[in-house]
Amino acid sequence: MSYELIAGLMFLSMLSLMLTGQRVFAAVGFVAAGAALLLYGTGGIEMPFNATFKLFNWFPMLTLPLFIYMGYVLSESGIAEDLYRMLHVWFGKFAGGLAIGTILLMVIISAMNGLSVAGMAIGSAIALPEMLRRGYDKVLITGVVQGGSSLGILIPPSVVMVLYGVIAREPVSQLWLAGVGPGLLMATLFCLYIYVRVKANPALAPALSDEELSMPLSEKLALLRAGIIPFAIFFTMTGLFVMGFTSLVESSAVGATAATLAAWWKGRVSRAMIHETAKKTLAISCMFLWLILAALAFSAVFDGIGAVRAIENVFITNWELTPWQTIALMMASFIVMGMFLDDTAMLVIVAPLYVPLVDRLDLGIDGQMIWFGILYTMTCQIAYITPPFGYNLFLMRGLAPKEITLVDIYRSIWPFVIMMALTIALVMMFPQIALWLPQTLNVR
Repeated sequence: MSYELIAGLMFLSMLSLMLTGQRVFAAVGFVAAGAALLLYGTGGIEMPFNATFKLFNWFPMLTLPLFIYMGYVLSESGIAEDLYRMLHVWFGKFAGGLAIGTILLMVIISAMNGLSVAGMAIGSAIALPEMLRRGYDKVLITGVVQGGSSLGILIPPSVVMVLYGVIAREPVSQLWLAGVGPGLLMATLFCLYIYVRVKANPALAPALSDEELSMPLSEKLALLRAGIIPFAIFFTMTGLFVMGFTSLVESSAVGATAATLAAWWKGRVSRAMIHETAKKTLAISCMFLWLILAALAFSAVFDGIGAVRAIENVFITNWELTPWQTIALMMASFIVMGMFLDDTAMLVIVAPLYVPLVDRLDLGIDGQMIWFGILYTMTCQIAYITPPFGYNLFLMRGLAPKEITLVDIYRSIWPFVIMMALTIALVMMFPQIALWLPQTLNVR
């Protein structure tokens, strides 16, 4: 049997198991272990064993639970809710001000969390009811919360980039810095869209009441204190890292400790809060660890049979695609897969296929593996909000107020999908949008 046929059977077996509803790590790990035993005999048992030690020897992996913990502490302690109140008062007088403030809130939460889950939970529980009460168009604000929360996987510290860094063997610090430019560009496009659309149709976002607009300046200035803690945590954590005082892991520990101290200082640390935070942190961290372990085992078998070379021959030799056409085809496949799979499942499936191939392409880009990681992450954002299986769509359906229907949720996301696709196109045409900051700071 040729290695192309073996690779095809492995890939189809994995997809078939996923269609049965099995957990992603179980489907991928089972195919990897089964293929290793069939191809290499009992010696194949060493492959998942070696993958485990490879995973646990990768020191930056320690950042994963620390950043997840930090995000849940800020969410469970109500610090993020205080931040929204501040943004509401200061941005409410602008056209679509609350919606724009919600995007800014999502950017800040992203810079403290690394996952889209916290942004979605905070936006659905706090921002949506507030904007609905003030007469904002429900389709507009549903899209704002979904699109804004997806920034959590692009703006550092991003957990998705940690996963990509593990599998692609690229420095996470470089990936995080590369996500800053595209993340801020995307957030700016979101804000411009809201402003222009509300200017064209003011009924979508009514102005604040006279009572809210006439709030004394002293009270407004007092509300600014809500932003001090989140910004202090973020700048302490990233500032020490960028200036070289802390390593990547030490920086994540600084963030987790600072978040806990901030919650304690505000009198919001309780046994119940710590228990809920620890439970959620453990659940998410273990899920990611199992996924990465399965991906590494699958990748070892897949690469060992020469499947990567076979994919390269199909794309470059048989189809005669140029390197840029190959990248474009990969991006298109990401977007299609994103309609049916979440970000981690996508990475597990395509990493053995695409990552080694991208490394061999001659694109003339210094740091093209970092650049490709950003492109992958942005397609994950689209995956989060596109039907039928977009992760954020399901979260929104479960968390949104009852007046927001599933039809409203689906209608709301398309302008944001278009803006995300535009950002991907811009980063493909101008790689320095992503690469300028990591190349300038040169942090490892």
